[in-house]
Amino acid sequence: MLEALQFEFMRNALLAGLLTSIACGVIGTFIVVNRLVFLSGGIAHAAYGGIGLAFFFGLPYVAGTLGFALLVAMVMAAVTLKARHRADTIIGVLWAVGMALGVILLDLTPGYNVDLMSFLFGSILTVPTSDLWLMLVLNGVILLAVACYYNDFLALSYDEDFAQVRGVRVKFLYFLLLAMVALSVVMIIRIVGLILVIALLTIPPYIAEKYAGSLKKMMFLSFLLSCFFTMVGLWLSYTFNLTSGATIILVAGVCFFISLLVEVLKSTRFFSA
Repeated sequence: MLEALQFEFMRNALLAGLLTSIACGVIGTFIVVNRLVFLSGGIAHAAYGGIGLAFFFGLPYVAGTLGFALLVAMVMAAVTLKARHRADTIIGVLWAVGMALGVILLDLTPGYNVDLMSFLFGSILTVPTSDLWLMLVLNGVILLAVACYYNDFLALSYDEDFAQVRGVRVKFLYFLLLAMVALSVVMIIRIVGLILVIALLTIPPYIAEKYAGSLKKMMFLSFLLSCFFTMVGLWLSYTFNLTSGATIILVAGVCFFISLLVEVLKSTRFFSA
């Protein structure tokens, strides 16, 4: 793996993995604690509509995807706050419509020749330096927002009613959280693709939750786990000539099932004792 770092694309891939891990650690923790996995998946898949819009109208890929993902996130936030009992249905519809819109627009785009698989399953080895700077900026926005509202996010994550009693602006924070999910999704699509993005956002914090005693520790441990999954996945994909995004998720999945097995063994010992 070390000899591969002489190539610029491998160095960019390594840096992209590290930058993405920051968003996975911070936003992924909020997703797991607030049980927003399905909603986040809806945002991720609906973002494909933004990819189609970008290519159809000749816009920059990131601008189209980010704008559309933010729009979908705001719609989903409004829907889940006003009609929680129908939220899963509406999220599913937006999920499907977003992907269908992206496919149709790409079909209608003259001379479209972009590799569809790179958006579905990621292409970390083709991340340009300009995207690294963008990831750095997006991470800066996310970290600044979380730092400013950390205590409020903490109250919202563990007891929404208590947060409202304390005077926390719950609705504002909810919209802000989903906006940050959209930012994270746009970053991670380049790494593992929109099909696998939700796995990288949820597996590290799910494992970290078992060993962390606070939200901050959970975020930090999630970041470390995401870094580990990305680095090991990159090494395996380079060594065995595998698809990098899928390999990263497979490594994360193996660790996920190992953590479940360890949990089962611990509970078995407890009951047998």
